[in-house]
Amino acid sequence: MSIWISIIITGLINYITRLGSVLLIKPQKLNNTLKTVLNYVPSAVFPAIIFPAVFLNESGLLVGFNDPKVIATIIAFFTGILSKNLTLTIFVGLISYWIILFF
Repeated sequence: MSIWISIIITGLINYITRLGSVLLIKPQKLNNTLKTVLNYVPSAVFPAIIFPAVFLNESGLLVGFNDPKVIATIIAFFTGILSKNLTLTIFVGLISYWIILFF
């Protein structure tokens, strides 16, 4: 039972900190330079989350280019560039990963 209490408390703390930043920062009070810089934050955070999951194995070492995750990422990357469609890119990346992994 104590694990569930820990999970709930951690979730509440996480939610409150995120809600606090949303409620306290008013977009009208931000200057244009800061708004421009903040527009790039999701683009900067996304690779920091994805690249370790794709290019590092369980022990933290770089994987080779023949790894299914790397091949599927390259396929998804070119699909995204050519199609400019996020949903299609995600589906192509997942399907290519599953095909490479299971066949």
